[in-house]
Amino acid sequence: MQIKRRGLLLGGTGLATASTFGLARPAIAQSEPIRIGWLAALTGPSSAPAIGFNRGVLFAADALNAAGGVKGRKIEIVTRDTQGDPTKAVNATQEMISQLKVNAIWGPTNSGESLAVTAIMARANMPNIHPCVVDSLIDPKRYPNAFRIAPSSTQWDDAVRGYALNIAKAKKVAVIGDTTGYGVSAATASAAAFKKAGADVVYKTTIDATQSDMTPDMLRARNAGAEAIIVWSVSTGMIGRLLNTRAKMAWDVPFIGHPSLASGEIAQLLDKPENWKKVYAVGYRSCSYDASGKLPPHSEELVANLAGKVNLQDTLLWWVACGVDAVNLIADAVNATGSTAHEAIITHWNGLTNWPGYFGTYTCSATNHDGYPEQDVVMSDASSGRNGTFALAPGYE
Repeated sequence: MQIKRRGLLLGGTGLATASTFGLARPAIAQSEPIRIGWLAALTGPSSAPAIGFNRGVLFAADALNAAGGVKGRKIEIVTRDTQGDPTKAVNATQEMISQLKVNAIWGPTNSGESLAVTAIMARANMPNIHPCVVDSLIDPKRYPNAFRIAPSSTQWDDAVRGYALNIAKAKKVAVIGDTTGYGVSAATASAAAFKKAGADVVYKTTIDATQSDMTPDMLRARNAGAEAIIVWSVSTGMIGRLLNTRAKMAWDVPFIGHPSLASGEIAQLLDKPENWKKVYAVGYRSCSYDASGKLPPHSEELVANLAGKVNLQDTLLWWVACGVDAVNLIADAVNATGSTAHEAIITHWNGLTNWPGYFGTYTCSATNHDGYPEQDVVMSDASSGRNGTFALAPGYE
């Protein structure tokens, strides 16, 4: 079988052999499947991303198996629904390691769960790839088995700050987070980075996501002279109330920040559709369309392949594409090394150079397991969602 990375059958150029790494190549039983553990929060309050990832995972596995598998071996997806619960994620991880004997694990897909299981997988030297943003989850010295194929929190922060300062030309900013652990830490880090870059953080606060009246905080931000509102929250309810308050104040200050600013749920929370204008959320070049409505060529290819098989109307393309890439990265490692041994897979990933996935082009080494390219993290026009994709925010070439 000819294997193509971007043809949904893996990756083609520069495939290494087991001898490249000095590893013995074991005999592989043709009937033995390649078992991929999938830690998926398919139900519960944080299920939306995992549902999208799951569509990509199943699509990629089906495509590989329809083409004969990898060296004659079928892909078997072993899924456990963690429900977004770290305890359930721990139990599922231990089951996959000790009983199910999976060859690699994809997920979890939220940082709370990943924080609970990363050390467990490291002790078992289990090859692990995930899309979780918390910076500390990737540490090649402590977790030499763990790789990230999505941006880190720092990359998100850099994209937001870069857009606010260099494109929106806002030198005075208000930074708002929610009172969750994530919201507090993200707002604190963001404000510090803005100050380091020479910006004036004229107002910084964290707001309880259930707070009904956002007027006092928005007034303080306006009176302080804020030229942009930087938002770090996953709460669409809080975001909706902030946007409605901005409209009532007749203040056209831009909102720039967390991907949740582009959540489809927000449309149902706004007093008027136009309240969603001048709102820019973290996005990705691979899933952003240009002025003519076209995605990058490789993304157009993926959408064409998904047509009639995967619904994109109620999810995000990047979730689906990332799920496809996760399966293909594992299968590519087995194809390249001829082995499902943990060390063989990990060593192969340590040598990734511009590996062309659909969500991103990944590069990793023994000292860098953050594989997603920083330049591909961009800002999207939050209200422009269309089949899981977005228009680039104004100002990009």
